[in-house]
Amino acid sequence: MPRSTMISYILAVTAAVAVLHFHLLPAAFAGLAVYVLTLKLARHLPKNMNRVAHTVALGVVVMCVIACLTSACAVAWSFIGSSQGIGALLAMVVETFGSLRRALPASVAEVLPTTIEGLRQQMVEMLGDHVQKISIAGMEGLKVFAHILLGMVVGGMAAVHHFKEHDQVPPFTGALRSRLRALATAFDKVVFAQVKISALNTTLTAVYLLIALPLFGVHLPMATVLILLTFVVGMLPVVGNLVSNSVIVVISLGVSPGVGVASLLFLVVIHKAEYFLNARIVGHEVQATAWELLSAMLLMEAVFGLVGLVAAPVVYAWLKAEVKEQGII
Repeated sequence: MPRSTMISYILAVTAAVAVLHFHLLPAAFAGLAVYVLTLKLARHLPKNMNRVAHTVALGVVVMCVIACLTSACAVAWSFIGSSQGIGALLAMVVETFGSLRRALPASVAEVLPTTIEGLRQQMVEMLGDHVQKISIAGMEGLKVFAHILLGMVVGGMAAVHHFKEHDQVPPFTGALRSRLRALATAFDKVVFAQVKISALNTTLTAVYLLIALPLFGVHLPMATVLILLTFVVGMLPVVGNLVSNSVIVVISLGVSPGVGVASLLFLVVIHKAEYFLNARIVGHEVQATAWELLSAMLLMEAVFGLVGLVAAPVVYAWLKAEVKEQGII
């Protein structure tokens, strides 16, 4: 293996570890999203454009992609932060817990949160300390937003640079570009596979909440918010489904014990194979078996927490593609 290629691998792995350690995953994913989407859209540009016109068109595409992603995030966050959003949902969960405390044995009731802050603390403990690092609140939220915006700009610049002529480049520069292309390909395959999984889970949940339950005269409160929550947290491999399912069951218990049991049974039947569904769909995209992805997810979650769990499919797909390219496997 040439020395330039070896050094590029070392730098790439070091950069990946640094991104996870310093909680820069949102910025990295934002940049990769802009990079991948720009390349996809750029394929539809006219082929007979001169270099200047093509560069200008690419710049417009990049700005449109960044504007669309930023707007989508802003709309989702605005809805979540509204009076009918996550705040109201958490308040309803706490109110349901309050009702359950009066019906459950004292030993069980003591572990249930009595305030929204208590609920948030339990969620933090359940998901890991890294949730606090990526939470959007106060100055920390502004810093995360700045990182994401900067990541988008970097991703857009990399996409524009991708189309420039590279007939003669130093070997080291060419090796670094190869690492970036492999990472972008892995991100493309894994993230869009995760979107498919989240969309499937959300569709099934919507059918249950908006069609199945109303047929029996049951209208679950805040069903729309629950469906949105299912899709958003569904982008987190495995653990996202656990969060949304738990909230749905708790809200259902607030309606009646029967509805709570029905929701639990439905979610268990539909989502019991979430680990393997996730690994199977993503594994098909990146040519990896279920046990490989599950092992990578468990290992990276143990080392980096929730951030590692989210990044594991992309990192593993990228590393396996690089190993294959070298003919090792």
